[in-house]
Amino acid sequence: MAYRVDARGLSCPQPVVMTKKALDSCGDVQVLVDNATAMENVSRFARHSGCDVDVEASSEAGEDGEGCDCYIIRIHAKGRA
Repeated sequence: MAYRVDARGLSCPQPVVMTKKALDSCGDVQVLVDNATAMENVSRFARHSGCDVDVEASSEAGEDGEGCDCYIIRIHAKGRA
């Protein structure tokens, strides 16, 4: 099961820092971001780190139950479980 990082509402570089910490401890990470800049930065970081990256645009319910447009970034570190 992938470790989930909820970085919605955070500006860069925070989503990248959170992703790096998660990748340091887990081979599979799922990152939620709510803007294209964060999506591009997290994806770029993961690819430069040698990971496989898959991005999906989605509408997920936030903590308040309201839907929000967001990106789900699935990251798999090659050679790790």
